[in-house]
Amino acid sequence: MLRPVTDTDGTPFWQYAARGELRVQACAGCGEFRFPPRPCCPHCQSFEAEWRRVSGRGRVWSYVVPHPPLLPGYAELAPYNVVVVELDEAPRIRLVGNLVAGPGEPVNSLATDRLRIGTRVRAVFDDGLPRWVPERS
Repeated sequence: MLRPVTDTDGTPFWQYAARGELRVQACAGCGEFRFPPRPCCPHCQSFEAEWRRVSGRGRVWSYVVPHPPLLPGYAELAPYNVVVVELDEAPRIRLVGNLVAGPGEPVNSLATDRLRIGTRVRAVFDDGLPRWVPERS
């Protein structure tokens, strides 16, 4: 499986994720969250930033189920999902990942017919990667 490519601005995101923490870059000037991470705030143009811990809760904003042809490692896992999650604390922030049946489960562990826009989810971490599990009602 492909691993994320990090850059200077995004490295802290992956360092926190490796510790099981979901943090999002925020402007230290105006307080606005920003993702993807970048050096300058698009709202107030400040270069001051901090990494704020967020709850990891949100909702499925969109999703896709990739179909072949896929790279060999991915074709073996199909069908699986890729979701876009809108965070509760920062509705303009949307993170991409997989919706899985539970912590530590593979990317194809949730039946694709269970995917729904608006499903409440929470972040879990697997090998430093944020994944999402459905919230229990």
